[in-house]
Amino acid sequence: MTGSKRSDYVVLAVPTTTATSGLINAEGLACINPEAFLINVGRGPLVDEAALAVALRSKKIGGAALDVFEQEPLPADSPLWELENLLLTPHTAGLTDKLWERHYVLISENLHRYLAHQPLLALVDKTKGY
Repeated sequence: MTGSKRSDYVVLAVPTTTATSGLINAEGLACINPEAFLINVGRGPLVDEAALAVALRSKKIGGAALDVFEQEPLPADSPLWELENLLLTPHTAGLTDKLWERHYVLISENLHRYLAHQPLLALVDKTKGY
């Protein structure tokens, strides 16, 4: 997290892999500017939620916004619900005005490609984890 002391926002939008799981832990949070905000729209396992709760409670960072969690839905007894400097959304960051239109275009294009024996678009590489 080199250089993050100068950042006002740290945004996570990456998949969960062995390299990214626990990416933001107590050590990483200590590297963030005390006035900065952490935003996770990637995957829940990227953030150590217990360490984040400690950092937010002790004002080690300015705040956070989480759209994804280690366990979804976020359990009712999670200490994250009680933090005033944390915005929680229910895994909805990907919903945009034209989301379904983009999905339709991709599915239609891939169906045409499949029938024409052409390579498909936007394939998941399971060996990479995304």
